[in-house]
Amino acid sequence: MKKLLALLLALMMLLSLGACGSKDTQAPAADDSTAETGNTGDTAESTDETAGDDAAAEDTGDAAASDLQYIKDKGTLVVGMTNFAPMDYKEEGSDEWIGFDADMARKFAEELGVSVEFQEISWDYKIMELDNKSIDCVWNGMTLTDDVTSAMSTSEPYCLNAQVLVTKADKAADFEGLTSLEGYSVAVESGSAGEAAAQALGASTVPVQAQSNALMEVAAGTSDAAVIDLLMAGAMVGEGTSYADLTYSLNLNEAQGLESEEYGVGFRKGSDVTEAFNTFWAEQVANGTVLEVATTYGLQESVILE
Repeated sequence: MKKLLALLLALMMLLSLGACGSKDTQAPAADDSTAETGNTGDTAESTDETAGDDAAAEDTGDAAASDLQYIKDKGTLVVGMTNFAPMDYKEEGSDEWIGFDADMARKFAEELGVSVEFQEISWDYKIMELDNKSIDCVWNGMTLTDDVTSAMSTSEPYCLNAQVLVTKADKAADFEGLTSLEGYSVAVESGSAGEAAAQALGASTVPVQAQSNALMEVAAGTSDAAVIDLLMAGAMVGEGTSYADLTYSLNLNEAQGLESEEYGVGFRKGSDVTEAFNTFWAEQVANGTVLEVATTYGLQESVILE
């Protein structure tokens, strides 16, 4: 009998241990469920953070798309130009760029709250320099040709100009009344409106890097003539200038039956700086600053004030 009771007790103990083991096995399952719920919350939170990051990235992209903000962020307006009196030039013994364009560029940079930097460029590569952001604008007595306006965002015209033929004073009579330059060697700035005008009249052109170099060609006798902007000729050719033995008379715009040219400032295609410039310029015209600076450089008859 005792043996039977002992066996019954042992069986009951085994059943009890089995039941306890069954409860312990189910407990982790509840923990797993809790963990899954927690992970779902973390995933949602992570998704929100990712969406926030994407929105921030989009905002950054929008800001980067603003050329005006780009210039303000770097703190400098880089002006692409050449040595071209009376627009951009240095007086002898000075390292400071002055001229109508240079002085107004300083005022525009001040309006934007940035400093100004003048960078000499090869005129033939002005569009490339602008597009790769080596410069922020082309501001150098630039004629608004079809090539320019199709490749840049350009300002409202601010100055009138024409292309003129520069020769040695003792040879000027040979060029009076000409409607063709065929047979003549004519120095021109590569990529300029002057180059196009000379070629249109049949000249054999000699491309040089800047209009000032074209004058040197004529002075040295290596070219018969040069085609440069009227505004530059007025400042650099004739009595009281460095080229007193040179003169100009033939207006190539008139010879081709063309109207006067117009100068404008060039910015990157689609740039919002263009609108900022036009607003600035209108204000400077209204308060008399444009006329004042133009008079300083003898451009009061050429500057557009309407």
